[in-house]
Amino acid sequence: MHSTGLVCHEHYFWHHTGASAGPLPYGLTLQPDAHPESPQTKRRFMGLLEVSGILDRLVRIKPRQATLKEVTNYHTADYVKRVRELSAGVGGDAGEFTPIGTGSYEIALLSAGGALEGLDAVMKGQVKNVYCLIRPPGHHAEKDLARGFCVFANNVLVTQRAKLVHGCKRVAIVDWDVHHGNSQEHAFLEDPSVLTVSVHQDNYYPPNSGHVTENGRGTGVGANINIPLPPGAGHGAYLEAWSKVVMPAVRRFRPDLIIVSSGFDGSAMDPLGRMLCTSETYRAMARMTLDLADEICGGRVVMLHEGGYSTAYVPNCGLAVIEEMTGVRTECADPFLPVFQNMGGQGLLPHQEAVIQQAQRLLDRIP
Repeated sequence: MHSTGLVCHEHYFWHHTGASAGPLPYGLTLQPDAHPESPQTKRRFMGLLEVSGILDRLVRIKPRQATLKEVTNYHTADYVKRVRELSAGVGGDAGEFTPIGTGSYEIALLSAGGALEGLDAVMKGQVKNVYCLIRPPGHHAEKDLARGFCVFANNVLVTQRAKLVHGCKRVAIVDWDVHHGNSQEHAFLEDPSVLTVSVHQDNYYPPNSGHVTENGRGTGVGANINIPLPPGAGHGAYLEAWSKVVMPAVRRFRPDLIIVSSGFDGSAMDPLGRMLCTSETYRAMARMTLDLADEICGGRVVMLHEGGYSTAYVPNCGLAVIEEMTGVRTECADPFLPVFQNMGGQGLLPHQEAVIQQAQRLLDRIP
């Protein structure tokens, strides 16, 4: 059985982040503009899946709303209540840079529940792997605070369910979003049964977060690895980090399930990142991850969509990942690739290699 699942829903595109000035609230000195976390990147991703023909090869998985009990397994009741009250009115900011609109509470529950349904489909053997094209995203959401466009910590909730309902003893979360995956790090910092690995732009968002020295705490020492790549890192640096640190870490940990926090904001075209990744970068990282999953955990991979703000380029990066998940190459070649792959800085540079080598020294500490 080699089928790939897809979770998506029209309501994901209806989560309304309103006007802003980039990621900041607009005002008298900041002219209103479209919010960067808009539905268009996801709509266009879905559109390219259909145009390419690969959508017909995917098993559609219908999402549900996560229950209050599932959400409050991690988030505080007061925080969930605040999101619900804002959503029942005209909306507002649920935390740090996370505007929500009317109905966003129910849509955020549908996002979390879609991730949980994707997990269930994989664990029950209905599909081999799944891509959850969900919105709002989750890898910045804290226990009691929305952050960085994220409302509920989808990856944390999926991990909890994998352990509590499906009996997974060990779960690995690997994160290629350009921003640090603080949600999973904070949730499992002291948990040796969950490996969290984040490859991100150094000291970007959240500020003062994701340092290579943050390597777990208490019994969880060694089970959290950060690879904060310097701005300007491209294909060579990302593949070096993935092949020399991320994959060896997961192989040593030997999880029952791999969760991927899949953000495409490390691309050369992204307005909120300063990296140089191409669609082939994401293709290669996906291929390595899927091959390793075949080796150690029956191919079980759950990909959760996170960031990515280039409406033009996110679809190409996403299609490359889906092609690797299905094993099907379509005729929709990346038209930007001839330019991006020849940009200066795409090779591994010494100052990037130094960070990766520092992270490599943490592999022996994995529990």
